Amino acid sequence: MLKSLAIIFSAVLGLASGAAEARTITDAAGRTVEVPDTITRVLAAGPPASVLTYVLAPDKLAGWVREPTEEQKAYLLPSVRDLPTYGQLTGKGGSANVEAVLAAKPDIILDVGTVNDTYRSLADKVQAQTGIPYVLIDGRFADSGKTLRDVGALLGAAARAETLATYADQRIKDLNDSLAMIPADQRPRVYYGRGPEGLETGLSGSINVEILEAVGAENVAAAAGKGSLTQVSLEQILSWNPDVIIAASGKFAASAKKDPLWADVKAITTGRVFTAPSLPYGWFDSPPAINRVIGVVWLQKLFYPDRFKGDLKAETRDFYKLFYQVDLTDEQVATLLKGAVPASK
Repeated sequence: MLKSLAIIFSAVLGLASGAAEARTITDAAGRTVEVPDTITRVLAAGPPASVLTYVLAPDKLAGWVREPTEEQKAYLLPSVRDLPTYGQLTGKGGSANVEAVLAAKPDIILDVGTVNDTYRSLADKVQAQTGIPYVLIDGRFADSGKTLRDVGALLGAAARAETLATYADQRIKDLNDSLAMIPADQRPRVYYGRGPEGLETGLSGSINVEILEAVGAENVAAAAGKGSLTQVSLEQILSWNPDVIIAASGKFAASAKKDPLWADVKAITTGRVFTAPSLPYGWFDSPPAINRVIGVVWLQKLFYPDRFKGDLKAETRDFYKLFYQVDLTDEQVATLLKGAVPASK
């Protein structure tokens, strides 16, 4: 089992004066990394780390992996909207180079998500090339509270991390308590479609469909095996015949509802095609990070409306205020939920 991030407060410099200048940590890959005692600039290796740094310590974010769109900026703090963009070090579409990393002058590089030999090797390589401490964090959804606390301790934001972690822990507990009372035959069979045609999805075990499995739904694409993201055919989707379709893009949701080739899918005939909210980050995926905490609240209401007693609009406002530190207008709430819930709700 992968080791969780263990913060070891051991000063390796300045012991004589009693002022610790550095400390040693063991990251989720079991790597021993020496990091500054006080971290003021964080370079995110990919989008999940970018989101995590923003919600915990926005003032420490060195820049963006991808430049936020104008639509995204409206849901972010003004102080971070125009930070520089340096590209992505890890995952699909990696574009940052050593020069860009050095120019950002970070104290550490933070990478959050899947932890395996590939990412461990990348971390070692980048750290050796740049001389900048590279810390790998396991991004599994079930461990959201622990991830927040561990990274909060790393970044010197323990108090804020505890507040956010307490919220995440409670939402996951509420979810699990509800699921314990829902029999298997009352749980939906769901297809998650990415891209404008909806033909990319996550296989069993994919971090991109992690919260679908967390809310007790059956991922129909699991029939195609274990793995990560993959392309599937319309014929496969027709054979799976999902009860619900979650679309990553509104374009796919709209086209699937009108396309005669999709007409016989149960989710289409029953009007159960929904678009995942995506501003400033996705509630389902994109990226598969701490932003998904609000996603489980949404999916509970969507899949088990008789058992969900909360107010989704109020919960949305609370989450955005707490995690993103923005006060949503009525119009912004409506934008987020457009296509995400049944029109009559």
